[in-house]
Amino acid sequence: MNFTRWSARLPGTQRRAAARTDLAASPDRRGEGSVPAARIGQPAGDEPASVPAVDELPAREVLDRVPALVALVNGPDHRIAYLNDAYVTAFGPRPLGEPARETLPELRELGLLPLLDQVLRSGRPRTLKSRKAPDGRSYTFTCTPVAEARGDGRGRPGTDGRGSGGSGVLVFATDVTDHAEAAERLRASERRQRETAVTLQRSLLPQVLEQPDDLRIAATYHPGGTEAAVGGDWYDVITLGGGRTALVIGDVMGRGVRAAAVMGQLRTAVRAYARLDLPPHEILQLLDGLAAEIDANQIATCVYAIHDPNEGRLVYASAGHLPILVRDETGTVRRADEPTGPPLGTGGWMHASGSVPLSPGSTAVLYTDGLVERRDEDLDEGIAALERALAGATGSPQVICDRLVRSAGVRADHDDDVAVLVLQHPARTGPDGELFRNAALELLGGVEAAPRARAFASGVLTSWRFPVDLHDLGVLAASELVANSLQHGTPPMRLRLRRTDRRLIIEVTDGDDHLPRRRRAEPSDESGRGIAIVATIASHWGSRRTPGGGKAVWCEFALPQLSDADRR
Repeated sequence: MNFTRWSARLPGTQRRAAARTDLAASPDRRGEGSVPAARIGQPAGDEPASVPAVDELPAREVLDRVPALVALVNGPDHRIAYLNDAYVTAFGPRPLGEPARETLPELRELGLLPLLDQVLRSGRPRTLKSRKAPDGRSYTFTCTPVAEARGDGRGRPGTDGRGSGGSGVLVFATDVTDHAEAAERLRASERRQRETAVTLQRSLLPQVLEQPDDLRIAATYHPGGTEAAVGGDWYDVITLGGGRTALVIGDVMGRGVRAAAVMGQLRTAVRAYARLDLPPHEILQLLDGLAAEIDANQIATCVYAIHDPNEGRLVYASAGHLPILVRDETGTVRRADEPTGPPLGTGGWMHASGSVPLSPGSTAVLYTDGLVERRDEDLDEGIAALERALAGATGSPQVICDRLVRSAGVRADHDDDVAVLVLQHPARTGPDGELFRNAALELLGGVEAAPRARAFASGVLTSWRFPVDLHDLGVLAASELVANSLQHGTPPMRLRLRRTDRRLIIEVTDGDDHLPRRRRAEPSDESGRGIAIVATIASHWGSRRTPGGGKAVWCEFALPQLSDADRR
């Protein structure tokens, strides 16, 4: 078989390499059409003899000099017809005429034998890229069908009729060890960069979620994609005091360190603004201006919600974010999709607050678009699928988180970040219900209001079996808050006492929206000491404006932690 017929079976780049290798043995080129060359081993100075043209060279002379590994196998059992010197050097000599399955174990370990069968059946070449052989080197194998496959008795392809004929496969293996090692180093570097990026992203999220008295909360975050770019999804839980809790989730569009930096600044700002205890729409109004100052080109969505156990509702405001989903105690899922304003940073928009019921036994879900948005589906379809999944998801908040993520098909190679925040307002029954109590008294004003408030607080705290010292502190705090409201507030006034398994909360509301502040009273002053006394004896205190006008002033006392036996 001549060079042209054999080299035509090789891949293009390998064919050119074979030609260059053979021509390197015949450097003198003369004439047109044919390429005469000095015979190998001819003494210097002798007249060069005429040699065959390139297309007349025996294939074995070319293949024996090719640095790639070459094997020729015949028939359905792939009997060895030829191995070149490079192959023998790499894996050792093999007996000719024997099946490859028995005598070429390296091909069997590499999974190449089924590929040989496919080549024989289809008559088309196949390539197996970058496989590591038993010798530790990596090779790319190209298997090409040949119509004739003959050997010369020494395992060399030829046309002298001493080998077996029929259909065969030419196996051509190129050493790609350097490329494979470089690729693996690159992949390892990318993995390290991604791990660093994900660590950065997670460090910007809350390491431990605050756990309010009245809610059970869990969250999960899944970084998207496999590249090193971090995303801008975030969430947070902030206890506001007085039994109220703020919940927030947001998404800075895009990926990269810049998106993560904007996300970190927004999350920090939300925590700072939350301490002002403002309504949700006012928090978003502040964030809107800040987002424009941080980066006017960066789009961010956000939903901020406040839960008050006394109201049994979730009050929220949304800046272009996806709707909160709430499942009530009967399993019915409701979508809280109004009102929704534009994303943060647009400016010129007056955000508004809405509310959705969150009664005992209810579960609410806040999430980012990575959970429900798919390239080939409408966004509403994704939200509807999440509603169905939530309707059937039961268990703890963490269990629900995991189930929702699985139902959405989120895996390690998901192309977008996913953040999910689940909160439950559990229904308290039995002994656990005894630890959560509420009592309220409407105050009409007048000189009898303060004595009525003290008597009411004393009776309630006695019925709740508070120890004497805590009972007296609670009565004193209620008396001072009511006196402050009588002096500086306007009707209607209300005194509310609430206990949880962790704290006693005392709150007084009135119709005046001027917030009290703690100040130092001079010895000659007849007033101004009430808030200072409350701040001294209570664990925490604060005030806020109420949505309908007016204000609420509250304080908290930490309760001794109960053991499981005490709970029972």
